[in-house]
Amino acid sequence: MRHLNTVRAAAGAAAAMALGVVFVPVAGAQPSRHSNPAAAPATDPAPLTAEQLLSISSPVKGSDDPVWQPDGSHIAFLGSYGGPAGIWSISANGTGPPESLVSEAPLVGLDYTAGQHPMWSPKGDYIAYVSTKGGDAPEIWIWSPKTHTDVQLTRLGGGIYSMNWAPDGAHIALSDDRYGSQDVFTVAVPSGQVLRLTGGPRYAVFPAWTPDSKTVVYSRLDPRWVDHDVMAVPADGSTQARLVLADKNFFDYRGGGSFGYPMVSPDGKQLLFRSQRSGWINYWVVPFEGGTPRAVAAETAEQSDGSWSPDGKSIAYVSNHNGTRVLNVVAAAGGAPRGLVVPAEGIVSKAAWSPDGTRISYTMGSSTTAADLYTVDVKSGKTTQLTTSTPPSLPPGGVVMPRKITYPSADGFTISAYLYEPRGLKPGEKAPAIVWVHGGPTGQWVDSYQPQTQYLVNRGYAVLMPNIRGSAGYGLAFEDANNGCWGHCDLKDVLAGVDYLKRQGYVNPEKIGITGRSYGGCMTLSAIVNAPGVFQAAIPESGYGDWEAFLQFNDEMQHDQLLAYEFGPYPESAAVYRRNSPIHNVARVTTPTLLLQGDGATAPWRPAEMPVPASIDFARALDQHYKLFRWKSYPGETYYIEGHDNIVTKMGDMLAFFDQYLKDGLRTAPSATVTAMTTSQQ
Repeated sequence: MRHLNTVRAAAGAAAAMALGVVFVPVAGAQPSRHSNPAAAPATDPAPLTAEQLLSISSPVKGSDDPVWQPDGSHIAFLGSYGGPAGIWSISANGTGPPESLVSEAPLVGLDYTAGQHPMWSPKGDYIAYVSTKGGDAPEIWIWSPKTHTDVQLTRLGGGIYSMNWAPDGAHIALSDDRYGSQDVFTVAVPSGQVLRLTGGPRYAVFPAWTPDSKTVVYSRLDPRWVDHDVMAVPADGSTQARLVLADKNFFDYRGGGSFGYPMVSPDGKQLLFRSQRSGWINYWVVPFEGGTPRAVAAETAEQSDGSWSPDGKSIAYVSNHNGTRVLNVVAAAGGAPRGLVVPAEGIVSKAAWSPDGTRISYTMGSSTTAADLYTVDVKSGKTTQLTTSTPPSLPPGGVVMPRKITYPSADGFTISAYLYEPRGLKPGEKAPAIVWVHGGPTGQWVDSYQPQTQYLVNRGYAVLMPNIRGSAGYGLAFEDANNGCWGHCDLKDVLAGVDYLKRQGYVNPEKIGITGRSYGGCMTLSAIVNAPGVFQAAIPESGYGDWEAFLQFNDEMQHDQLLAYEFGPYPESAAVYRRNSPIHNVARVTTPTLLLQGDGATAPWRPAEMPVPASIDFARALDQHYKLFRWKSYPGETYYIEGHDNIVTKMGDMLAFFDQYLKDGLRTAPSATVTAMTTSQQ
């Protein structure tokens, strides 16, 4: 998924079947109140505090996959479990407490970088992981279960982006940016001897191996990060790499992270890969020696977490259906897939086969629970929960289950959204409402727990979280539908969401707010400029309102690639950049606005650099036109607000601001109503 952020990477979705598992939300979760939450009883418990809501937290952190110990007895994962952050191990049978293996920080995977999860060696003699504890650069370390100590394996001094053990355990293949691009290397274990296999300006990333450990297979990106070539090179570098597959038209904002690892079958004859060639991200197979690709289980849904079973006879993958993610297994030779874990509401992710192929581990959470680690028996469908993330002390009824709804928008689009109906409304009372826009723009609201949304819902707000055009999860045509028109065409979907909210009998149509982070912050800035009068309060968090200026202070290549893909190259498409920059029209703003950002802590090697100026520049533009605004930054952060204590403070700040402008009882007479301009009127 594409996200605008300023944290540098360290380099960087089927019908329920008979064996489907219905996921039961956390005890005490409050169901939707159907059509009239205003009829809520006066006995609702007190609103949950920010600390209580944030305490519902998954022990499995980031995007990194848990990994099976080669003997199948335990599963290691990156995160925390009532102890220090690091690498933990838990019995695959659900017996006994988890054990902390490596607690030294910083582990790079905890920074949500791609492809760097801890990995058991095939023989079980090491765990490899990436850390910066040996200096400024992330390097590979190996931990021994015999000695319970670790040693630094690499000293490349670059940024390691992905890695993979050779099946024989003698080497690790990795990608690193030591020479100004991503190249593929191998490192011998345990000697640390390094061999560089690729060179040149094109990114070579996500290396994998053939079963005989003689060939490294990797993905090579074109200069735009849109096309991928899967290449194979002898592990000793004795001959030039050969082309296995050419995949087109799959923009990869994370520098190869969406395409991921090319996966060679256990018999070495086929290659499993992720492609958008059908208009949906699905898995395909192609003969390793070349041929015509075949869809594994074609569907109008996005697929992820794909992998071969150890015997090569099956493929497991996750399907995303409007934010609900289910685990499927299909015969590698083809046929109908089987839904193995099919939650009624929730998301399955991080699927991994056990070494003997009888079980699959995965995480699962929902809109009311954080994700926990499970296993499922592939034959019987029996599941075993390994971790418990939800604190048992929370009072019942405080966590609200949203309703999934759809509504029509302009240009023939139908928008899917999550509607959180407010707690604690008295009979006849109408609630203020908030539209919360996700980041990306190619992100997606899914069936995941949202503590900050729950905080406002607990305090009497209705919250609509729409997947507007440009979102992931609904196919390539929908994903590209906002190219070149950020804050204009996709704003139509936000405004249609406001119209939907106003039709709900429990919503106060005169008190609508908007918020969002990253691209959600960008949309909030565009909304107050391009739709004056619609919103009575706005909180853009870590947003950008001037894309030409953004090019001047941005220091991440992935952002330049995103803007070039969505807007066109600069300066040839300068008019597009300027039209999508709301800072030039702040004179239209009528909405009280609170701009939030992290204080922009800079790296030690550039102490004189100014923090990201985007929010403060927009605040200055508002000030120049005498607009009502407030601005706040939070210490010890990048441009984004990530720290626990700052998030608690921010939740209180947002509530106070929304309360002041959406719960003040002020009404607007018809004679003073401002007519919102549509993007076609500008």
